[in-house]
Amino acid sequence: MSDYQHEVDELERTSATAARLFDVRRIIGGLFVVYGVLVTIAGLTASDADLKKAENININLWTGLGMLALGVFFLGWLYLRPTPPPPPAEPSRAADTTPGPDPDRDRDTPTP
Repeated sequence: MSDYQHEVDELERTSATAARLFDVRRIIGGLFVVYGVLVTIAGLTASDADLKKAENININLWTGLGMLALGVFFLGWLYLRPTPPPPPAEPSRAADTTPGPDPDRDRDTPTP
């Protein structure tokens, strides 16, 4: 097997590992949970003046709870359906059938 094929195989394995590490569900779920907590806290500490501006609907509280629910959904989805691991590398048959150096050719022969 050529050096290029070995490099391609190694890059594919590295790419699959990076894909599992940086799964978009983890990023989206984590961000929604963090921002959901912040917005929910802002909703819990809302003043009467803030509620009066929004016609007595605590928008921050409801939005924060919705963001928390969505973030937990994404993280649960990641936990229940993880990214499958890459298939194991198959041993190369091409490397086994590649002829080695010819012993007859490498032998020192006297020159006439």
